[in-house]
Amino acid sequence: MSAGLTIWSFTLVLTLLAAWTDLRDRKIPNWLTLPGILVGIALNSYLRGWHGTKQSLEGAGLALLVILPLVLLRALGAGDWKLMGAVGAFLGPALFPFILVGSIFVAGVMAIVQMVRTRRVVETICNLAVLVQGFFSLHFNREISLDNPVLMKLPFGVAVAAGTLICACAAWWGR
Repeated sequence: MSAGLTIWSFTLVLTLLAAWTDLRDRKIPNWLTLPGILVGIALNSYLRGWHGTKQSLEGAGLALLVILPLVLLRALGAGDWKLMGAVGAFLGPALFPFILVGSIFVAGVMAIVQMVRTRRVVETICNLAVLVQGFFSLHFNREISLDNPVLMKLPFGVAVAAGTLICACAAWWGR
């Protein structure tokens, strides 16, 4: 098995486990994410040497840095943040942005389906506007956060798994 296929396989297993736990418990646990980061770094180090170690650390760092503002605003949970750090550790800084965009796209489709199904379109769009404004001003709004039990929440781990699967298929289809 090639190094690339091995890394994609481990990443898919990690994200599918995260999706399962997120659907079941509405959490992505530390027992999955923290070892995921370490395994991503170790696997890249083993398969690609120091260059792999560097790419893995850069990918994890990029993921954790990019997602951090959303965690601080309570738009994403810490488990989602650590999961994306693990994905970055496995795939590095070159592939991580594709997973992020794919995951955001899938989460957007999931959100549209959920808000139409629950008939909360206008309320959700207004909340989204407040959330985006808070993102750019770094202003925390407790009413529009994971802390509000009334608001709809999505299992972002499912979106990450779907985004990873889409990107893995695209990566191997193009070969």
